[in-house]
Amino acid sequence: MTGIHTLPGPATAPGTDATVVGENLSLPLFRSLSGVLAGHPYLKVVVDRTEHTWHLLDTAAHPFHVNYVATRILGMDLNELDAGLDAFNASVYTDPGRRFLLGVLSLHAGQDTEGRNRPFLVLETTEADTMDGPMLQEFYDFVRERVDGRLPLLLKPANHGQEAALAPMSDVTLPRILSHQLFVSRPRTPLNTAEATGRLRWFASLEEYRAHAADLRWSDIVAMDCLPDDCPRVAGFINAAPITPLSHTNVLASGWGIPNAIVRDMAHLVESQELDGAWVRYRVQDDEVSLVRLHEVPQLDEPAWHQQRIRLEPPLLEDTPVLELHRLRREDRDRYGTKAANLGELHHVLDSRTADLTAFYGRARPPRKDLYGHLASRLTASADPETLRQAASRFVAATITAPDGVALPFALQHRFLTSSPALQQGIGKLKMALELGATEVLDPLCLSLQQLVRATPLPEDVAARITGPFADRVCRKRLVVRSSSNAEDLPGFSAAGVYDSITTVHGTDELLDAVRQVWASLVSPRSVRLRHQAGISLDDTYMGVIVQEYTPAGLGGVLVTCNPTRREDFRNVYINCTPGSPESVVDGTALPLQYLYNTVEGGGRTVDLGSSVEDLPSPARARLADLALTGRLLQSHFATDPDDPLDIEWLMTEEGAFKLVQLRPYAL
Repeated sequence: MTGIHTLPGPATAPGTDATVVGENLSLPLFRSLSGVLAGHPYLKVVVDRTEHTWHLLDTAAHPFHVNYVATRILGMDLNELDAGLDAFNASVYTDPGRRFLLGVLSLHAGQDTEGRNRPFLVLETTEADTMDGPMLQEFYDFVRERVDGRLPLLLKPANHGQEAALAPMSDVTLPRILSHQLFVSRPRTPLNTAEATGRLRWFASLEEYRAHAADLRWSDIVAMDCLPDDCPRVAGFINAAPITPLSHTNVLASGWGIPNAIVRDMAHLVESQELDGAWVRYRVQDDEVSLVRLHEVPQLDEPAWHQQRIRLEPPLLEDTPVLELHRLRREDRDRYGTKAANLGELHHVLDSRTADLTAFYGRARPPRKDLYGHLASRLTASADPETLRQAASRFVAATITAPDGVALPFALQHRFLTSSPALQQGIGKLKMALELGATEVLDPLCLSLQQLVRATPLPEDVAARITGPFADRVCRKRLVVRSSSNAEDLPGFSAAGVYDSITTVHGTDELLDAVRQVWASLVSPRSVRLRHQAGISLDDTYMGVIVQEYTPAGLGGVLVTCNPTRREDFRNVYINCTPGSPESVVDGTALPLQYLYNTVEGGGRTVDLGSSVEDLPSPARARLADLALTGRLLQSHFATDPDDPLDIEWLMTEEGAFKLVQLRPYAL
């Protein structure tokens, strides 16, 4: 068998404590103690400043620094440690007079000036560590003296605070590398963890993909530089070019539960191992991406999603008024769609300040009974639950605003569709094809029906109700028209990128055309197929529409209230952004800046600069930290369960205010 593999993992057997104290570190010793994290061997180190020695931890036996320090050095038992864990953490991570310096050494490979691969080590602290510049220099110098001199050693600042502390210091005496510089050099990047067996289909260009897309089957694993957003539901995705975990295709992969990763040398692997058309076993884990060729065609069971059924609440189609968003509540989703109802609920949360936004922090995180103390520290407030709830509401209301606009109900689309016999006939044909399983005629039927929706005149009363709220300014203002279906933004069915939104609308005619285009996207070939696969009936599916005045943005993007590549991480929120509108992040036309922000202990770090040549300035990154904490707080109210993450589109106005554009569940 051939395959893609990460660097070797631990050489010691699990549970075998081979921890070393006081010895110098050679490469063989490093490998004997190391584990694997994000595809790289790594080793935990503890420097004892009092004893002037260090401890090299056997990763298999000691997964946590603090447990080792407490039990093996200080003689505590775990119950004693757990009872005062937060205070103990503060003594080793934030106390300026701390006895211990804790960090991780990871092994990487880079090319020298002659193009040869050379190993090098990277030293970093945990993301919540507050070491200042002199302490980081001390930590680096101590380790440098004890590591094989043939191995280059670089310090990686663990957060933006450490980057700022190191800025005035010489990179000669303290050589360093930034997180985003390491990230872009990774040959394998997990995006969505899962496993699949299927036939690999390699496409060298988008044109080649388009020519063969109709032949793709559920058992295929699609590999190309950058997968298009309209890729059908298949067994797995492989990207040869960089993308973000928040791209539409990865949101779909997450929702579908299929593996997705970046494999930078995929084209070479396909050619050298003759993988195109081969059957493979593809696995994406938090710290490994593997692809193994199979020499026999496997017997595959029908995928579970063939039996998946998403149940919709019956849409309410009686005559319903066009309403301003702030008048909606979450319960209105069966009249105006999930997106509009969530934005209306956001208005209510900000205006009433009665919602409990602290539920996520009230959950037990063993051995902690809750995280209220950490939230109190972030908000500079008392840890009393009621006081904390009030502080959280004030913080969120001071950080973000909800967008203004109006919501068009399902009733208007229903009135439009029933006004035309031709539309009714086209819908009938499409329903019959779905019932008979006549998939070969679906695409032409959908395309014909879409064209008919866009071309059919609106009844006068429907047109008047659409343009009425904007009558005095529709010709002077740029408008944005967005979808708000009852078959999107649902747990288990996000429909990310499936329905149309139009952001360049001027005048009455363009407004009416845009509304019909959004309605027409409900019967696009892709949306019909995806809903049919999920068991969503065409009869139950309706489209509401949101109409808003366009807001110029200095910065825009997407955040998810989780770390999408490490599912067990409950601390971090992931933010993507780029100058201008969030659409360029969502649709993948720009590679965004990528950040992780710790919403428990605090701190943030830059993961990737994307298409930008430099990072955002420090004040802007600090504002993003506030946005990250706001997203985490809103999760407590908007998620079905307080631990379920949200997917939030946002923009920062030219005046520097955050405005949320969309809130929906993020599928994990």
